[in-house]
Amino acid sequence: MKRQILIMIGIAFFISGVSAQKVKTGIEQLKKEHFKSLEGKRVGLITNPTGVDADLRSTIDILFEAPNVQLVALYAPEHGVRGDIYAGDKVTDENDPTTGLPVFSLYGKTRKPSPEMLEGIDVLVYDIQDIGSRSYTFISTLGLAMEAAAENNIELVVLDRPNPLGGKKMEGAVTKPEFVSFVSQYPIPYIHGLTCGELANYLNNEGLLANGVKCKLSVVKMKGWKRDMNFQATGLPWVPSSPHIPHAETAYFYPISGIVGELSGFSIGVGYTMPFELFAAPWIESAELLAKNLNDLHLPGIVFRPIHYKPYYSHFKSETVHGVHVHIIDYRKAPLSIVQFYVLQELHKLYPDQNLFDEKNEKRFNMFDKVCGTDEIRMEFTKRFLVEDILPLWNDDVKPFQQRVKPYLIYR
Repeated sequence: MKRQILIMIGIAFFISGVSAQKVKTGIEQLKKEHFKSLEGKRVGLITNPTGVDADLRSTIDILFEAPNVQLVALYAPEHGVRGDIYAGDKVTDENDPTTGLPVFSLYGKTRKPSPEMLEGIDVLVYDIQDIGSRSYTFISTLGLAMEAAAENNIELVVLDRPNPLGGKKMEGAVTKPEFVSFVSQYPIPYIHGLTCGELANYLNNEGLLANGVKCKLSVVKMKGWKRDMNFQATGLPWVPSSPHIPHAETAYFYPISGIVGELSGFSIGVGYTMPFELFAAPWIESAELLAKNLNDLHLPGIVFRPIHYKPYYSHFKSETVHGVHVHIIDYRKAPLSIVQFYVLQELHKLYPDQNLFDEKNEKRFNMFDKVCGTDEIRMEFTKRFLVEDILPLWNDDVKPFQQRVKPYLIYR
């Protein structure tokens, strides 16, 4: 009996050691400082359900209950401050049911705080967990809020959080000016390798906000985060950043399939239990052959296995689809964002009649190009459907960006 108790204690110690929190986020550091930087100021908070402390208490409630903080307004990005709005649905102005505070929508008629929304505000606080990919809209909200803060002489404070992809992985073309949109708001690579605080520093100091404006910016830095950490290494709890990013690992798969997800024609797992991990369609006759051909490419850190399933909603609802499940075996070596183009390449070889870039999808090209940050990728790839033709277009911006962003990195 004594031996069993010792074993149970050992197991509990091992589990607690594995999950021990190594990183203190911006909100934890702000609490540690007793909110001194917000004292005497009327505070507006931009957040969503990911804005929590290590005990999963909402930053909304923390600031609202802090005796020396005057929280007076909330600002809602996509999905709303409490996460009750479906992806893509407009967010409306309302009152927060828990605090009674006014909530102003930044994902409806306007995506940038207006002077009326900011009336009486001294400081805007931003606390949202990003997932490290440019097309995820929360960093666009951050940049637009910085512009509004600059234009209205308001301070902006970023409560920093980890980039779940780490701080070393950067991939993809930098957005070209004519393809700026809410899914590619700023000239950064598709996988940008920055925390929100670092990105804010970069945008502000490089004059990349509208008309080159600069806001009074401060970043509440994390403690303990290093660039080689993925999210699991932080010991922090993961709160779904949107309905289709249920786990921290899903952030790794979002750039693997999210771009081609803008085209219709196959399922990428959204609508099934593995969002962004899958490529499948009813017209794929041999999942096994597709998996073999993809594995024969020997993409570093990536393995494909055949899969068959029925989506519960979205593309091909209740139809049996066949395809491949992407497995990341070595995250550090794996190229993430280019995987989808290798899938398109091998699908075209096997099923040349199933062209996802034919006229049936033409209405979706605009969004595809915006997410890519340029139309050059689509135009070059569709000449021969070979990834080798787009690798320079996809990769050549990364090294110059790494050099340009170096002065604004907070963590090593």
